Amino acid sequence: MSDLGSEDAESGEAEKDIGEYEGDRDGEGRRHGLGKARLPNGDTYEGQYEHGLRSGHGTYRFKNGALYTGDYLQNKKHGKGVFFYPDGSKYAGDWVHDQRQGYGEYLYANGDTYTGEWANNKRHGQGTYVYKETGSKYVGCWVNGIQNGPAELIHLNHRFKGRFLNGKPLGRGKFIFDIGCEQHGEYVQPVQEKEEEDEDEPPLPLEPVWKVSEITKLTPWSPDDEELLVPKEAEGGEAEEGEIPSALDAEEGGDHPEGDAGEEGEEKREEEVNQDQEDQEITDFGG
Repeated sequence: MSDLGSEDAESGEAEKDIGEYEGDRDGEGRRHGLGKARLPNGDTYEGQYEHGLRSGHGTYRFKNGALYTGDYLQNKKHGKGVFFYPDGSKYAGDWVHDQRQGYGEYLYANGDTYTGEWANNKRHGQGTYVYKETGSKYVGCWVNGIQNGPAELIHLNHRFKGRFLNGKPLGRGKFIFDIGCEQHGEYVQPVQEKEEEDEDEPPLPLEPVWKVSEITKLTPWSPDDEELLVPKEAEGGEAEEGEIPSALDAEEGGDHPEGDAGEEGEEKREEEVNQDQEDQEITDFGG
């Protein structure tokens, strides 16, 4: 039986006591006020009750080492609370009816963090995801746990500003370098040709390709601008696809934007692993 049943096992308290209990009761003998309970499976709860249900502030300890401390409403995590998971990950923030919803911070077992808005247990709205191993971070919009919308992907000495769709950059954007210049262009989704013998199998999605349009000094353009940036020839001529300013080549530690593809792909895989971890914890603990 999953550990989700552990907390749910106490949901019938209003009608019947389950396990051991020490604490206050109301006029009808139901748990009410401060109390301590031990469930038959070894889980424990210490905190406030209202007419037989966990309501108010309390701490619920799972037998496998997981722990939730925070607000409850009618046996559901509701309000502010912190959930410590057995693998060392932690969520601290808002809860609504047992779901991560509102604003909160999730520290993952691998050291990555997400800080921002949540809905229905998913990263949703504005948020910042930091990759511990590289120090890179994604700052922008999320939809149902996926990077989607205007955002910045910030690295050690440069950053990308543009739009994301289904977790990948797509459309117009620019790379901004710390030495004071920008590379404008767009990510284009390649069209994959199907071979005749593979007609029954769907083609694997191809990674978006970065197409350079120009090199400029720093500009105020952002993906939120309603008017699209009109390409202009940069000083010294229009940049070729994949070309970067000579100053970038001379800068010690300067990174070519396209050279980040492998690193960003690895970061994306780490993030997907953490998303799977979130989903499993929902299955195991209900949040």
